[in-house]
Amino acid sequence: MVTQTPALQSEEALQQRLRKQQLVESLEHMSPVYLEGIKRILTVSADTELISSPAYYHAAVHAPSLNAFGSAISIIQDELGHAHIAYRLLRDLGVDTEQLIFEREPAKFKYPYAFDVPLESWVELVVANAFYDRAGFVLLSDVFQSTTFGPWKRALLKVDKEETFHLRHGEQWMRRLNKDAEGHALLQQAVDWMFLLTVEWFGLPDDLKKHTEQLNYGFKGHSNDELRQIWMSTAVPLCNELQLQIPAHYDEEQGKYVLECPFPAYFNAEKKRWEESCSWDDVMKRWKARGPKNEEFVGMIQRGKKEMLRLLEQK
Repeated sequence: MVTQTPALQSEEALQQRLRKQQLVESLEHMSPVYLEGIKRILTVSADTELISSPAYYHAAVHAPSLNAFGSAISIIQDELGHAHIAYRLLRDLGVDTEQLIFEREPAKFKYPYAFDVPLESWVELVVANAFYDRAGFVLLSDVFQSTTFGPWKRALLKVDKEETFHLRHGEQWMRRLNKDAEGHALLQQAVDWMFLLTVEWFGLPDDLKKHTEQLNYGFKGHSNDELRQIWMSTAVPLCNELQLQIPAHYDEEQGKYVLECPFPAYFNAEKKRWEESCSWDDVMKRWKARGPKNEEFVGMIQRGKKEMLRLLEQK
């Protein structure tokens, strides 16, 4: 029996539905442009959740206790569950998720560059929870509040709560580590390179953004620069509370958070160090080239299926 793909809506019919504030529930409600846009944003979300798992595990093995390791593994389990949700939605939209996950080249995955830079200690992992998971919370909370795609909106009710746990885990551990001079120094070393990596997490500035359908179709409610400000509105006070030096402050006259350093800038991934200023074109080149752990982390995800196929071929 051949299953027919449902016919898509015209753009006019879609816009009429959106004007009535009716959620888009399935392919039958989508125009071709809407479909491509929702697949694009879902792929980024799915890939980000998926690759966070090997990235976090790389550092979780340095947990200071069995209980701490268990907490880290619980977060990793959550991230895999979040990835499953997004890939399942993509599959319902006609995407071959087996190919997407297991056959794509590592450089073709679409997730923030920050996850390609290895987290090599427990300190770096908890700062990642406080910074990276905070970024994920900001992004997905915005999607949850604003998205016109019904199935994703309902699924994010669970994801939103779990991302809150992840960032709180990072905050609590940062406060615990900050109680002595050695812990404070280690936190500062991590924050020095991870703060700006999270600032750039939100993508190109609004005046350079290429895909406008995310706002036009209500996939999300805030622009990249607005989301960046929302993230800094809680990340900067956290760092100030812990007396961690960061290149950002709230400017009363402008009514927003501003950076005190060159941005965007070149990033030396090997030395985990920011260097001189650069253009956003330079940043895009770095993102597209991926970082030092891209192949290894994607390889960890794809290894199981490749090994299974090799065993089947030997029979």
